[in-house]
Amino acid sequence: MTQEQNAQSIKDHEKLSVEPMERTAPPEPVSVFEPSGRPAPMVFDAPHSGRHYPEDFGHVADIELLKGGEDRFVDELFADAPDHGATYVVANFARTYIDPNRRLSDIDTVLLDGDWHETPEPTIMSERGVGLVFRLIGNGTSIYDRRLSAADITNRIENYWRPYHECLAAMIDRTVARFGVCYHLDCHSMMPVGNELAPDPGQDRVDFVLGDLDGTTCEPGFTRLVAGTLEALGYSVAVNAPYKGALIVERYGAPDKGVHSLQIEINRKLYMDLETLERSAGFEPLRADLAKLAAAVADYSAASASSIGT
Repeated sequence: MTQEQNAQSIKDHEKLSVEPMERTAPPEPVSVFEPSGRPAPMVFDAPHSGRHYPEDFGHVADIELLKGGEDRFVDELFADAPDHGATYVVANFARTYIDPNRRLSDIDTVLLDGDWHETPEPTIMSERGVGLVFRLIGNGTSIYDRRLSAADITNRIENYWRPYHECLAAMIDRTVARFGVCYHLDCHSMMPVGNELAPDPGQDRVDFVLGDLDGTTCEPGFTRLVAGTLEALGYSVAVNAPYKGALIVERYGAPDKGVHSLQIEINRKLYMDLETLERSAGFEPLRADLAKLAAAVADYSAASASSIGT
């Protein structure tokens, strides 16, 4: 992808974030934005900001409720990362349709009509109604008035979940092959107060929560770098509370193999009107600060690559 094509892709994606796509004209399930600056050993991904609701979704919950389940505008907040050398992977489909940050075995048996082809292994997320395929939204509203068949769920896996992971894995592998190391930032947003489906219902949240699964998915220095950079910019930061990280950082974080994965959750009150679900006056300042964070990660990752002789 040329620099001009990359820039146009980002503009197109930003436009789609304002104007939801026609359901009869689906985008590719995933977009990749190549570095427009000097490539650095880092990959960013935004798995939950997709705005495409596939035609076969068949939800009865109001679309505004489903929009509230998006990590809305997170893809745009980090859109400057490629300028600092990051490869940026973005999901285009709604996470309520199928969530790429859940295991394939995390099947909600309450939602399933009939048998699954393997033994389901629902986690607490499915128990809360927010497993691989969401059953509930908001404070417990049902998304469907029916159950889903194994074929319904398999279609979502094969056409959305799997392409996302294949793409993200390829970008991380490519980065390690080139630099010997990869610093991966998994980008999300969160409500200012935990709702009934969250691990911390009713609790106020800080500006940013970083999750490294209790220090297992990345080297401690990476977590400290991101936390310190954000704190120096004036934000409050927590680590592993209430979010420790989920499938994506667990699946890709392998410090012993040079892959350092860190989840970042942004408090939506910093950049979004929670009533209208549109960008607030804080959006552009936050985007500028996240560009500074990307620059800091670029410097840190380049120094790490240099230290191992690449």
